[in-house]
Amino acid sequence: MKQCLHVMFVLKAQRTFLQNVVQKKAKDLGIEGTAQSSAHHPSGIAMVICGEKEKLSDLIDILHKHGAEKQIEDLQIEPFIKVKDYRGVFRIIE
Repeated sequence: MKQCLHVMFVLKAQRTFLQNVVQKKAKDLGIEGTAQSSAHHPSGIAMVICGEKEKLSDLIDILHKHGAEKQIEDLQIEPFIKVKDYRGVFRIIE
């Protein structure tokens, strides 16, 4: 079953974490969506991720793992209704 999530967190690691870990894993899992800086916090990241429920859980597990390593703080996850077509790609918007 497909679903979408809105994920927000504060990134304590370097921004390359998004490309090297998050984007790579999203591609491997077939997850589409976007990640971009949050307007609410200078180090905040807002992501919209869509895909199979099990695959989304795998990506969230990776975020929790990095949170335990103190690279991510204040992880928030909410359901999201897909409002546009991400064309099967996970993009990082700078």
